[in-house]
Amino acid sequence: MGKDDQNLYSIEARLAEMGLILPEPVQVPPDVKLPFAMVRVLGTRAIVSGHGPQNPDGTLAGPFGKVGGSVTVEEAYRSARLVALSILGSLKRELGSLDRVNNWVKVLGMVNSAPDFQQQPAVINGFSDLILELYGAERGRHARSAVGMAELPFNIPVEIEAEVEIGNIT
Repeated sequence: MGKDDQNLYSIEARLAEMGLILPEPVQVPPDVKLPFAMVRVLGTRAIVSGHGPQNPDGTLAGPFGKVGGSVTVEEAYRSARLVALSILGSLKRELGSLDRVNNWVKVLGMVNSAPDFQQQPAVINGFSDLILELYGAERGRHARSAVGMAELPFNIPVEIEAEVEIGNIT
């Protein structure tokens, strides 16, 4: 497949070719309430709430803890790739097809950081690298922030939110 053919190739076919599986909807503990939409569609925009790394069954995926502490940069990079799959799963459920994503617009990557940890961009590259691999340089290119946080929900190492431009499948 040439670079120019990437836009014509189904994202879901690319995922299957890569052996990647979109997870089921997130499963949180019974006492946790999520009173918000995972994806909110407004016209040609889809705003994606913060997602964490998930296993295929929808449960939260480890390792858990602070990056630069009990979680290595490499482990957190892999967690960021799992967050990409989590977001893609939510987009597919909301949009019906991942091919409706015309462009990735903005990504905010949050890293559960140990004190003095400063490699947040290297962690969030796990997300960006996978999106670029799937969508190509033009559709996948996005503005991005990668910031450190003192804590994240459920002690996950990475949380990411995004905005994408959507359209109809042509």
